[in-house]
Amino acid sequence: MAIGLLGRKVGMTQVFDESGKVIPVTVLQAGPCHVLQIRTQERDGYEALQVGFGVKPRRLASRAQRGHVARLDSKRSKRLSGAGVELLPKADCEPPSFVREFRGPAGDHTVGQELKVALFAEIKSVDIVGVSKGRGTAGVMKRHGFSGQRATHGVKKVHRHAGSTGCNTFPARVFKGRRMAGRMGNAQITARNLKVVRVDSDRDLLLVRGAVPGPIGGYVLIKQTNIM
Repeated sequence: MAIGLLGRKVGMTQVFDESGKVIPVTVLQAGPCHVLQIRTQERDGYEALQVGFGVKPRRLASRAQRGHVARLDSKRSKRLSGAGVELLPKADCEPPSFVREFRGPAGDHTVGQELKVALFAEIKSVDIVGVSKGRGTAGVMKRHGFSGQRATHGVKKVHRHAGSTGCNTFPARVFKGRRMAGRMGNAQITARNLKVVRVDSDRDLLLVRGAVPGPIGGYVLIKQTNIM
């Protein structure tokens, strides 16, 4: 399976390589992550590794979230145990604040195992998935880079409008995909093939070249790239 971790965006800075060249990097707190569940083809219909990152305060965690990582005494669990049903193993950790799955065979991983940034020690490039900053409802000039209307010759109070978007009597409709005003940002973005510049195992930090989608403090999903 592709190597992957969950983390949080710390911010951007710059480092210098051996030749003194400046490299712009994004600092990510990658892990530690606990393996919460292992999906199997026989039980779930697909293979995946479910991992969690961060710690959610217990006062904010529901009973279902606490029961997902630790065994709680309940009527249902006692009934299943009495019927001879083998219960799934638990990670025995605090409820995580961010949970995602990595598709593929689990390999040698076990439930409760702690994954750290040292996984990327031999990895050269990664893909990072994050949610971009939400800009709210934006016009076509801000959202798509339109130049707007002219400021002369009868153009009045519509200088930042998109202009005509429809057609004539035929086909008498607006084609799908027409660039218009609307919600900008707040979408899942994948930054592909970012070079790993440095791995700091002592502080669980991963430095990658370039920008990463999302605000500072935003959750990200880091996995080994499949681009050769």
